[in-house]
Amino acid sequence: METAENSPIKLTRPARPRAAVSVVIPTLNEAANLPHVFARLPMEELFEVIVVDGRSTDDTVAVARELCPSVRVVLQNGKGKGNALACGFAAARGDIIVMLDADGSTDPQEIPAYLNALFQGADFAKGSRFMDGGGSVDITPLRMHGNRFLNGTVNILYGTRYSDLCYGYNAFWSDVLPTINVDCSGFEVETLINVRVAKAGLSVAEVPSVEQERIHGESNLRPIRDGLRVMRTILSERFARGEQTPVASAPSFRELPAFAEVGEHTDQPAEMAS
Repeated sequence: METAENSPIKLTRPARPRAAVSVVIPTLNEAANLPHVFARLPMEELFEVIVVDGRSTDDTVAVARELCPSVRVVLQNGKGKGNALACGFAAARGDIIVMLDADGSTDPQEIPAYLNALFQGADFAKGSRFMDGGGSVDITPLRMHGNRFLNGTVNILYGTRYSDLCYGYNAFWSDVLPTINVDCSGFEVETLINVRVAKAGLSVAEVPSVEQERIHGESNLRPIRDGLRVMRTILSERFARGEQTPVASAPSFRELPAFAEVGEHTDQPAEMAS
């Protein structure tokens, strides 16, 4: 576990029964995978489910609405996973935000473990495949070695003790959003978030997670291309001139009209179709 005892964020946060949890799920042609993902969502823990769609050409949006009538569907205003997450974060209304993949590789049943870490005092709960209790049945040798190298580089340059840098299963309190201020477009987004969390001295708890294989379709991740983008992010964030703090800005996004209106912030959880 990586922690910072004197977190700069000192706010009164709601206790578990009152905290609203938003799950943000970027999608691009994931209609075949959503039934598996939605079936495993712990709906009793969630306030809202937000699907951020990258203009899918299949039935992703229709399937999401059929599975969860209260789902909020947001159209991202650009391309790439980073942009999708930024749009989803801007749309989220919860006290806690969970980042979840739509391909079935991140298990929604692990969400309570991330919430536990946050309710125990962490600002940011970071998934790890390489700590005790974690694992992966999907990672290739090239990706594993690349992640180890990049992870070690971050630990040296930022003084962290991360065990897994390039994993997209994370959760955090929404008051952390101005600190991470996602302003990238690609798969380097997880690294950007992790290094900005480290620079800000936030309290981080690593949570063991088991990465599953993508159920259907092919990943858009390209190890060499995206690895280079990750390295550029690591170096540019570390060696930026001066103590530059990113200016918090919420991207514009378009939310599709609700199939079943959730309404304003209430204590009513999201609902699944029966």
